Amino acid sequence: MTALPGETPGTDDAPAEDAPAAPAPGGGADDPSPDGPTAGPDAAEAPEAAAGGAAGADAVDVVAEAASAPSEEPPEAVEESAKTEKPSEAANSSVASADGSAAEETSEASADGSESAEASEDASETAEGSADGSETAEGSADDSETAEGSADAAAAAELSEAQAELAAQRELRERIEKRKAEKAAPISAGGGLSGTAADLLAAVRAVESGEKAGTAFFARTAPAPAPAPASPRPATAQPPRPAVPEVPAQQAASPEALEAVRAVLAQGGAPEALARPAVDALGEQAAELLRTDPWHLLAVSGVRPEQADGFARALLGSECGPDDGRRTAALVGRLLEQAALRGHTALDAAAVRTALAGHAVRDPDAAVLNAVEEGVALLFGEGGDAEPDETDGEPDEDGVREADPTADADAAPVRMLLGLDRYALAEESLADGLARLVNTCEKTADWTEAAAGAPSPSAAELIRTVASAGLVVHSGGEAARAEPAALIAAARGLGLRALGAAHSEDGRRRLTAATGDPATAVTLAGLLSGAQGPGRDEDGALALDLLIVLDAPQLDVEGAAVLVEALADGARLVLSGDPGVLGSAGAGRVFADVLAARACPQVVSRTPDPGPIGELISGIGIGELNQVDAPGKEVVIVPVRDAGEAVHRTVQLVADSVPRAFSIPAEETQVITVGHGGAAGTRALNEALKQRLNPGPGRFGGFDPGDRVVHVPAPGRAVPGVVRSADGEGLHLDCGGVPVVVPQERVESSVRHGWALSAHQAAGMRWPAAVVVLPGDAAQGLSRPWVYTAFGRGERHLSVVHGADRALPHAVAEVPAQERTTRLRPLLEALLTPDAASPTG
Repeated sequence: MTALPGETPGTDDAPAEDAPAAPAPGGGADDPSPDGPTAGPDAAEAPEAAAGGAAGADAVDVVAEAASAPSEEPPEAVEESAKTEKPSEAANSSVASADGSAAEETSEASADGSESAEASEDASETAEGSADGSETAEGSADDSETAEGSADAAAAAELSEAQAELAAQRELRERIEKRKAEKAAPISAGGGLSGTAADLLAAVRAVESGEKAGTAFFARTAPAPAPAPASPRPATAQPPRPAVPEVPAQQAASPEALEAVRAVLAQGGAPEALARPAVDALGEQAAELLRTDPWHLLAVSGVRPEQADGFARALLGSECGPDDGRRTAALVGRLLEQAALRGHTALDAAAVRTALAGHAVRDPDAAVLNAVEEGVALLFGEGGDAEPDETDGEPDEDGVREADPTADADAAPVRMLLGLDRYALAEESLADGLARLVNTCEKTADWTEAAAGAPSPSAAELIRTVASAGLVVHSGGEAARAEPAALIAAARGLGLRALGAAHSEDGRRRLTAATGDPATAVTLAGLLSGAQGPGRDEDGALALDLLIVLDAPQLDVEGAAVLVEALADGARLVLSGDPGVLGSAGAGRVFADVLAARACPQVVSRTPDPGPIGELISGIGIGELNQVDAPGKEVVIVPVRDAGEAVHRTVQLVADSVPRAFSIPAEETQVITVGHGGAAGTRALNEALKQRLNPGPGRFGGFDPGDRVVHVPAPGRAVPGVVRSADGEGLHLDCGGVPVVVPQERVESSVRHGWALSAHQAAGMRWPAAVVVLPGDAAQGLSRPWVYTAFGRGERHLSVVHGADRALPHAVAEVPAQERTTRLRPLLEALLTPDAASPTG
């Protein structure tokens, strides 16, 4: 064992109060699912153990073997909100307040049988409402349903990164709502939709009009005709940058609508606190909708099916039953929404039927068909032939087509999928947009001289590949980020309008350092909103010839659809990222699907990450947890026995050991743990770290000036910052140099202390030092992508507070990324020609 300079190896005598299963290290859990959203980690919400005083300082060791004691199994994952609201004592007290998080219900909604994943918890952690001390359910339900509308802080002259993200999401939602509204009428010539997206909406309208049954339609795509290649636009003076659009404030619910909803809620025995979130979710007609279809209450976050059932019985009496079409349609929609929190854009229809049966639906097949016919869900066919071939047998006089006896008995069966229209439209739009970029790019450009001046062979390969392709995928670790930087410099040297967009403000700063030019790097949210970057051209497209998106695994399908739609014909797009990290917090797996479809050239960096941390991460990426030589103690292990000791050791590392040994101040050290709940989750760690690093009364809604926080303006979007002050406007934050004002009514629901984060929240960012906490009950929350992401957040130093025993090497070797059900890959395979993956087109 080796010790940090100035430390004496020792152990703590604190009893293992929350580790009943083993004498091995214990405490806290993180979000199970490696690549998808989850609620699971809060699973370990065990009694919190006191952080015992250490008889000695941190015992540390170079990352090697884990302890031999068995790890404990965490209880079932349930995201708890500290908000509590007693259910009404009226006839249907089953309708409790919306104190539960969406993550709490993912197990019943997990139609595909998967564990809910970390990003779902991160979203619900803020969207559900305050984690501590809210007295009513109103904040919880209201905030989660209107997270995307949290633009109240847009009073500033320029948009922050967080507000820009909201603007981008709102833009996509408005387009989707507009398209949905067009279902009732034929698409006019020159309408906004075309190709498979238009076919999809036409199919939905045919079902709604009764012309065809819902089962008649399956997703069927055909290769898009390749438009004539467009020559790259010559570099010209950029047009004047448009003024930053003001994010519209959320529409306040009218007193009349609120009063009407309160009356309906009271009649059904539901808490009146649900009135405002119900109006936010359902609109001004919420009262009438709830009266005619009480299961619309499921649209309010935190309301569970059994609570909605009680509400419906109070309003409808004997008129309703378990197979009521209104109930089954609402349940299908809910299942799909919960699946989206785990990263899926669609679910297997068989899994949905199984889940419906678990909700006492006696005829799940009829329920699924009803949901399709009502327009709640869309039905797709994947694999095999989506529709019977016109030549397969002649129909008899009753119109029944006989099977062709010569048909291939081994033909792949059609897998039926159900999806929400918002994700279906986003995937269709994204696939069409990527195909457009591939087909319209001028592929004969000669960038040979630019490639010759590249700083590395991998950078030269990337430059040559992008010269002949409209869409390129670039993969590599942290050191490989220098290659997109070299590409930007080369393209600008050729007179092209080239730009790099990163996931976070921290990523933008790192790209700026690599290029040496602040004008070459933006955040993705800032680019889409117009707050950063060159703005739009006269056609409304981004004024760019080449866009490189870094941290591409963090792209969800809706955000990617907005981005690609904003690129002009002939523009080039490079998706660059590390395929080993956790996936996006939102639905979809864009980067992985584009890679798997092999629909464009792929450049794999040959530049390894340097140093002991780079060596460790490289091994984890291929499933090996290797012992590394760290003479400068770049990587150390701190063994612990339980959650209480894990919290104590973590605070000691951040406040004392790391600053003394490596001259890295506490504010530059990030703690990463396996979940928000539990005795060693983010809540417990943040409380302990605040007491040590910035004690105070929390006079500003629980916060004091100097507190490290994370601002979550929308589910899945985490922006680190520091509290500066508070006044009548709200809480003033500094988020990476960008001032942000969070209105008072939003502070409780969208701001958390940020000394400790989950791995999903930390993705796309790096700090000089990272302390990763692995308590004993974290076993089910660990996976190879989780460990890869968490261990890679430290630039100079990594400490591992380790009590997970053999669960750590097991996760690295045998627990890959959780699969997500999406449709983007088959859509790309159908749209793009086989030679699209060739650099020569």
